[in-house]
Amino acid sequence: MSAVVTPTPSLPERRKEVAPDSAEVAALREAILRRLTYSVGKTPASASEHDWYLAVVYATRDRIVEPWMASTSAAYVHGPKRVYYLSLEFLIGRLLFDALTNLGLTDAMRTATRGLGVDLDRLRTLEPDAALGNGGLGRLAACFMESMATLAIAAHGYGIRYDHGLFRQSLKDGWQQEYPEDWLALGNPWEFKRPEVSYEIGFGGAVEEQTSSDGVVRHVWKPGEYVNAIAYDTPITGWRGQHVNTLRLWSARASEPLLLDAFNAGDYVGAQSGKVRAEAISSVLYPSDETPAGQELRLRQEYFFVSSSLQDLVRRHIKQYQDLRSLSEHVAIQLNDTHPAISVAELMRLLFDVHGLSWEEAWRITRATVSYTNHTLLPEALESWAVPLLERLLPRHMQIIYLINALHLDGLRKAGHTDPDFVSSVSVIDEHAGRRVRMGHLAFIGSHKVNGVSALHTGLLKQTVFRDFDALYPDRIVNETNGITFRRWLFEANPGLTRLLADVAGDAIYDDPAALTRLEAYAGDPALHDALAEIKRQNKVALARIILDRCRVKVDPDALFDVQIKRVHEYKRQLLNILETIALYDAMRAHPHAEWVPTVKIFAGKAAASYHNAKLIIKLANDVGRVVNSDPTLRGLLKVVYLPNYNVSLAESIIPAADLSEQISTAGMEASGTGNMKLALNGALTIGTLDGANVEIREKVGDDNIFIFGLTAEQVEERRRHGIDMQQTIAASAILPEILDAIGSGAFSPDDPSRYLGLVDILRHHDHFMVCADFDAYCARQRDVAHRWKNRAAWWKSSALNTARMGWFSSDRAIRGYAEDIWQVPTTAA
Repeated sequence: MSAVVTPTPSLPERRKEVAPDSAEVAALREAILRRLTYSVGKTPASASEHDWYLAVVYATRDRIVEPWMASTSAAYVHGPKRVYYLSLEFLIGRLLFDALTNLGLTDAMRTATRGLGVDLDRLRTLEPDAALGNGGLGRLAACFMESMATLAIAAHGYGIRYDHGLFRQSLKDGWQQEYPEDWLALGNPWEFKRPEVSYEIGFGGAVEEQTSSDGVVRHVWKPGEYVNAIAYDTPITGWRGQHVNTLRLWSARASEPLLLDAFNAGDYVGAQSGKVRAEAISSVLYPSDETPAGQELRLRQEYFFVSSSLQDLVRRHIKQYQDLRSLSEHVAIQLNDTHPAISVAELMRLLFDVHGLSWEEAWRITRATVSYTNHTLLPEALESWAVPLLERLLPRHMQIIYLINALHLDGLRKAGHTDPDFVSSVSVIDEHAGRRVRMGHLAFIGSHKVNGVSALHTGLLKQTVFRDFDALYPDRIVNETNGITFRRWLFEANPGLTRLLADVAGDAIYDDPAALTRLEAYAGDPALHDALAEIKRQNKVALARIILDRCRVKVDPDALFDVQIKRVHEYKRQLLNILETIALYDAMRAHPHAEWVPTVKIFAGKAAASYHNAKLIIKLANDVGRVVNSDPTLRGLLKVVYLPNYNVSLAESIIPAADLSEQISTAGMEASGTGNMKLALNGALTIGTLDGANVEIREKVGDDNIFIFGLTAEQVEERRRHGIDMQQTIAASAILPEILDAIGSGAFSPDDPSRYLGLVDILRHHDHFMVCADFDAYCARQRDVAHRWKNRAAWWKSSALNTARMGWFSSDRAIRGYAEDIWQVPTTAA
């Protein structure tokens, strides 16, 4: 009996684009002209492009303010539980098209500006990316803020208004150069300065004991220095503009900006030293911590934004409810990674010292209110601070931490946990490394829930860094896999694909990511493949123009675009990709008549300013690109480009154009990743290890639609236990020895033949990140990628299925998980 074959349904006809409402267009045009006149102070005849940009932003912002005020008022009237999201980074990117997309005004605004002789897409490029983050941590925070607004959760984001952000990256002769970001040079039309919202933040000084008339001893902190925190508010619009939340960022100001006596005495620089010292707090994201001064500045930053945020939310709670004893019933505080961990001690100080609650009650409230997201297993990200630094900079907090830890350890001993090694492992104070405060431990002890950000990562948290804590508190660690906002990363970044998906799967995709699964029924349809390929090619043509403009390299939009875009770190293994690129280059030269797949290797990402090896990897990628791109024997079959200054806006151009997504981190080291989700949503196929959310992506898209390779997390640990010298592994590879010899001998660095000897030595003898161990498997999977690319029907079917099956990775789903499992707040589709 023959099997019944279900026929593929016919692809729905593409719908014509509907012109925007003429009344809406006229209203927007009038609003732009009004704002140009009364807010910018220009006439249409005299207005510059930037003037028009400001007028359009102000006209758009006006549409946001009313629902913003309504959302704020509703939170006071109806009293929902508020969520406060504390993050050192918010990588929000450009906001104009984000707001227009969520308000449903993009087409109407484009028509309105066209009628004024202005190109909206040109204005879009004038907006600087807000320099408020570095990578995935900050972008996740931005996605979460947008999803909380979409789900009508009364939420505030709290962070720092960095004057210069991380840094602006340029490449000089292939070397990363760092320059200050100037994103605020022309002002920020999206923000509202709140000079009336200001808090004094103390540092240093001493703690005094004071005894009240009833004999109660209180400890009073007398700071030796104060810095003022000034609030700047940015409205964050949810989908369809029905709910708007607030991102409140703090800027540091000196309490005494000018020492007039010193100024009048001619010491003009010294007179402003206090101003410079204070404002350094909000000047740069992640200042180098290689010096004692840099370490102190980082701690000052973290405490500055934590204290101002907690003072602000406590003020708001008292205003609404009068009694701090109900704080945990109405407030949820989420710590986004370990940077805000000092919140535990600061909230205890506010409740116990400032507002007079008992220690026991303050501790109960703190733990019931605070929760902590861990984003990494890397030791450098699980912050610790030297006890002497904390004692000098935050003396009262150090006392509070000592008491928290003492009571914690006393409780363990009473429960029968007396093994010294076990007790030491869960102590907040690390006595083995020069006495340091483990901030991850403090965050864990002071939280009622601790979450990982992918199933694999959460499991590893329980098995490694928090193993003993998990034994003590088996219900505290939960998983909330990361997600991305489809409004930004599909609707806004890839409007052509969005329109196709709406035509095929229906308009439900705009409100329900699960509706994307309707695309599956057409995944094998050649007509769908043609439509997907045409949209992808348009996006690749646009990216090719950017590459030509910024890298001076001409690339073929019909080639396979192989993309690795992320922060540069040895565990993310850009080096593995470079080695395979060299292998492909050598093979193409050795076999010029083989049927090679034309390929463009696209890299982008910043290395930390003090991370020497990461910066050397960037240089190597550029050196390899210089050699490959200038080799006429390749006939353009392979190109290598490194796009400088990777940010959200550049990602919005690269991701819709990507064919292959490189997610090749050492298994067990990437907490989740979100770039993997964005790329798969836009139809790129993933080549990756079983690391982070790759595990869950494979479960959703299916083994046939993803290229998995390499050691598992368990195998990596097993390999490390047996040593990380890779000489035998290298010798067993048919091609790796020749590649390493070429790099080490200066084949790609004739101006400095010994430039990469150190990198090669690490790979041969100290390969902690298993680059050599995974090399052959990675190369083999890259050949599988090439084979799939040659089969057009198979490639585009896999691409369609990736997009169709990515609905689960929406940040709306992730936020619902936080709301139900951690915060206990209701959500509503806004």
